[in-house]
Amino acid sequence: MNTPASLSVVICGYTVDRLDDLCAAVESVRRQRTPVAELVLVTDHSAELAARVRERFPDLRIVPNRERQGLSGARNTGVAAVGGEVVAFLDDDAVARPDWSGRLLEGYRDPRVLGVGGMVRAWWETGRPGWFPPEFDWVVGCCYRGMPERRSAVRNFIGANMSFRRSAILAAGGFRTDLGRVGTRPLGCEETELCLRIAARDREGVLLYEPAAVVRHHVPAARTRWAYFRSRCYAEGLSKAAVARHAGAGPALASERAYLRSTVTRAFARGLRPGSGSETATSAALAAGVGATVLGYAAGRLSGAATGGGAP
Repeated sequence: MNTPASLSVVICGYTVDRLDDLCAAVESVRRQRTPVAELVLVTDHSAELAARVRERFPDLRIVPNRERQGLSGARNTGVAAVGGEVVAFLDDDAVARPDWSGRLLEGYRDPRVLGVGGMVRAWWETGRPGWFPPEFDWVVGCCYRGMPERRSAVRNFIGANMSFRRSAILAAGGFRTDLGRVGTRPLGCEETELCLRIAARDREGVLLYEPAAVVRHHVPAARTRWAYFRSRCYAEGLSKAAVARHAGAGPALASERAYLRSTVTRAFARGLRPGSGSETATSAALAAGVGATVLGYAAGRLSGAATGGGAP
């Protein structure tokens, strides 16, 4: 079966502070061995960013976010602006490998595939902290230890590197604008919630993780600090509680339960081995991360119940 005829790429940006990263992302898409049909930059309520990028790329199509401020609204604006059969989303601080577009499109040879997500590798600007557990690289928006190592069906993708059939996004109603990141607020899970809705609409459909479709994600020094780690874990718990209110706790937490039982448990066991060295500090970070996430989830559930938004 042939691959889809066209791939559109959407990059969303919101600040000139990441201008160099954003320009590197644009250049990486333009260097793809399998050319993309179109590339659109959506600026999230920042005329200054649009002007600065236009100076660098006069021929780049730039559209302002026409929905509620935030990443979800910007992504929806991008979906409405493009015409490709497949829409890929690349973060404004990520760089795609030259074979990225081709690897994504390969997955759509199977008509059951509704979306393909790829590998997000961390590029630590100041190096990975010795205490930072690889199992928690999701904190910095990257793939983490415990994820599949080969092409596999998954529940949801990491937002920095994902694609969907455009028709599937539209049929599901797009990204919820009451979820997700706005500016530097570290909330998320809007892509998880969308994946759940897409899968619920088509029980035979497949969301495919393709680790050969690789992007490199910039991790600045500010995201290597304890304070960011703890706040991001807490925010993840809040976000998961919001997803549970919309999708139910079963679908929203199925992958998380398996992650705690398997991935985190094995990580703790490694830290208890004699002579594990730096693993002791890593184990402490694991415990703190799990605790902060659970606390955030509990707070989110209580808040939702108090406002009448609790899931059944």
